[in-house]
Amino acid sequence: MKIDDREQESRTAPLPGRCFALLPCAGVGSRAGTAQPKQYEPLAGKLLVEHTLAAFASVERMAGVHVVVTPGDATLRMPQATWNVIDGGGPTRAASVFNGLRYLLASETATRDDWVLVHDAARCLILPEQIDALIDACLPDAVGGLIALPLPDTLKRSVDQRSAATIDRADKWLAQTPQMFRVGALHDALEARAAMDFAGITDEASAMEAAGLRPLLVPGSAQNFKVTYPQDFALAEAIFWQRTHRPV
Repeated sequence: MKIDDREQESRTAPLPGRCFALLPCAGVGSRAGTAQPKQYEPLAGKLLVEHTLAAFASVERMAGVHVVVTPGDATLRMPQATWNVIDGGGPTRAASVFNGLRYLLASETATRDDWVLVHDAARCLILPEQIDALIDACLPDAVGGLIALPLPDTLKRSVDQRSAATIDRADKWLAQTPQMFRVGALHDALEARAAMDFAGITDEASAMEAAGLRPLLVPGSAQNFKVTYPQDFALAEAIFWQRTHRPV
C-alpha cells in the first residue's frame, strides 16, 4: 500500500471510539415481588444495582458509566459515586435507552462514533472480564454485538398450554446484556421506531436488526441472568457468596 493510500484510509476508516456504559434503571420489576423497584433491593450487602454499576466502573476502558432513572429518583445520587445519573427514564426500556443516548449526544459526553454498552440494571452478576470480552469482540466489528448463550434446553411450541411441537434449537440463542453498538447507529435505529412507541423493540439488538443490521453474538455465561422473580434473589446471593468465599 502506498503512503497516500494509507493516509486516505486513515481519514475514511472509523475511529476505534471510546466506550460508555448505559444502564436503564427506571423499571419497577413487578414480577420480583418486592416492595420497591427490584434494582434497589438489598443484595449481598449493597443495593442490587450497585453490584452492576461496580462491575462496569472497574473496567479500565470504560470512559464513563451512566444510569437512566425515573425523573426525580435520587436513590443513586450518592456521595463519591463512580457513575452519572440521567433523569431520562421513560415508560419502556427502549424509551429510557433512547433518552439516555440523546443525553450523551446532546451533552457532547459522547460522539456518534463512540461505543455504548447497554446493560440491564438487574443483571447484577456480570463480571468485568465478560465486559472486556465483549469489547474485544466488538471493537473491530462493523456493527457491534451482544453477549448471548446458545439455547441449552429443548424448545417447545405450545398450544393451549400443551406442547404441540419441538423446535430445532441449533441456531437459537438467549440474548443477554451488555449489548454494544456505536452511539449514533443505535440512536438512529431507536429513533426510527420512536413514533411507534418502539413497538417490537425488546432490546438494542432488535432495534439494530430492524435497521437491517446483524449484530455479533458473543458467548456469555449462565450466571449473567436477570434477576426477575423472587427466587432469583436467593440464587444471586448464593453466587455472590461463592465468589467471595470460593473464588475460582
